[in-house]
Amino acid sequence: MKSLQYPTRLPCGNRVLDLAQPQVMGILNVTPDSFSDGGRFSGRDAALRHAAEMVAAGATLIDVGGESTRPGARAVSPAEELERVAPVVEAIARELDVVISLDTSTPAVMREGARLGAGMINDVRALRRDGALNAAADTGLPVCLMHMLGEPGNMQQDPRYGNVVQEVRDFLAERMQACEAAGIPVDRVILDPGFGFAKTLAHNLSLFKHMEALHELGRPLLVGVSRKSMIGQALGREVHQRLYGSLALAALAVAKGACILRVHDVAETVDTVRMVAAVQAAE
Repeated sequence: MKSLQYPTRLPCGNRVLDLAQPQVMGILNVTPDSFSDGGRFSGRDAALRHAAEMVAAGATLIDVGGESTRPGARAVSPAEELERVAPVVEAIARELDVVISLDTSTPAVMREGARLGAGMINDVRALRRDGALNAAADTGLPVCLMHMLGEPGNMQQDPRYGNVVQEVRDFLAERMQACEAAGIPVDRVILDPGFGFAKTLAHNLSLFKHMEALHELGRPLLVGVSRKSMIGQALGREVHQRLYGSLALAALAVAKGACILRVHDVAETVDTVRMVAAVQAAE
């Protein structure tokens, strides 16, 4: 594993995340159209039950999203997104001991979610929406910046790179600079290579193989590959047949120094992470 270049304690609102060991982030989509579990947890009570199950299985973060970012997903209004997300964030903050991550690009959701108890902002657009940088800065929360070209609706329309690893690295470095200029200190930044976002299978595999290059940026890495199309394309598996491929990539990600794994299958991933840690801790 890559030796850490940053403090391992990350303040997340009223909780602290320990990045000395890899952490598992459970995915909670409160949307009708997410690629894997759209519609299953769109009600507050169902969402809270699923969040509680993931926490019991070992998740230390719950990533709540109210706008699908699958390829071809439709945009939703800030009011609609907030209506989906706010009751769930409020309920989880009240009932569960877990860091709540807001999977959002919307300034209004960032501000209200932080007020209701969220501890992190996870933005697939890397705070590029109008007002997002200022909103994120005002919350005082850590932010996860993800690499993506274009928008979810068009990102898979012939993505091209000269050197995908270098271009992802340069993009994330530029967004870190934008954060710093907006008043978000570098020690509040997490980076996500954006697997599956504006990338072909060849791009995804090359980026994963050479992920260590992103450690040059000196920030924790979040990896989200759970059930994604890169697994389906590599193994010929449908969405709900991708557990083993997801776990293989989780183990590789930890070995390559990832600090946070964003997953659907929490219990299985927690076992994978613990097994890798046991081997790495051996004499």
